[in-house]
Amino acid sequence: MILVGILGVIALAILAIVLVVILVINLIKPGPTGPGGIPGGPSTSEQRPTAQPADCPDVQTIVIPGTLESSATDDPYNPTANPNSLMLKVSRPLGEQFPSSRADVYTVPYVAQFRNPTNLADRQVDYNVSRAQGNARAKSKMTEVNRRCPLTGFVLMGFSQGAVIAGDIASDIGNGRGPVAQDLVLGVGLIADGRRQKGEANDVGPSPNGVGAEIALGGFGTLVPGIAMTGARAGGFGDIKDRTYAICASGDLICDSPTVLNPLDAIGKIAGALNNPVHALYNTTRYWDDDGASATRWMHGWARSVIDKAPRPKHN
Repeated sequence: MILVGILGVIALAILAIVLVVILVINLIKPGPTGPGGIPGGPSTSEQRPTAQPADCPDVQTIVIPGTLESSATDDPYNPTANPNSLMLKVSRPLGEQFPSSRADVYTVPYVAQFRNPTNLADRQVDYNVSRAQGNARAKSKMTEVNRRCPLTGFVLMGFSQGAVIAGDIASDIGNGRGPVAQDLVLGVGLIADGRRQKGEANDVGPSPNGVGAEIALGGFGTLVPGIAMTGARAGGFGDIKDRTYAICASGDLICDSPTVLNPLDAIGKIAGALNNPVHALYNTTRYWDDDGASATRWMHGWARSVIDKAPRPKHN
């Protein structure tokens, strides 16, 4: 019996030692690998290789269309869900002007809908669901490219709901929460951003004093089912504010909203604003122009310049 007791004590001592060793190993081992392949988050310039695979583009352009301008099954390299999509007037010429080795132009396919809860006949997908899908798919593409092509730079662009998504991702990146490192973001272009705050980005051309609808309605949060009004972005655009540009036409309730008192009434107006002339005609100079350039023309020129000036990484 004494021998059994001694053996039991020894066994317990060995178990204790094993547990301590396991605890120490877990305390000193690296944290979870982030999108850049470096423990804890995206890679920094000091941690990257000096060259990348030959099929990697120098620049990955991420384009996010607005409400009713995409679909979850659309072709990201030949989008046809809405031939009149505003962002096609920017992305299509970019794809024609640059070889894919220089700039890969990817249009995020997502449901792109906004159900109006004040209209019982509206069978669209809730805004929350649509926005979340667009955000997840855009980030997934960026993460995929960054893992395989660690030296590739990124340009993000979006319109309306797409601008909210692109702006949210840019905010995450600028505040150290994003899928890629801040220095890899070459530029962000937003047209009619629903979370716009004047002065938070570089305001292009005439800039109204209102705020994005999600900020105007931010105090109501999730009061309206399916439409969470998220308010201002935490930290704004952080360290990439200098590379973020915003366009908003005066009177466009999506990005130029007044103070709101009745959320249900406001949601109905915002749903209607998606099709009003001010919001729908950024490809003309009728409601917004910068030295004679429409919003789409300005955005295209800006994106082309950013791509022209982008670094040219070495390839293996």
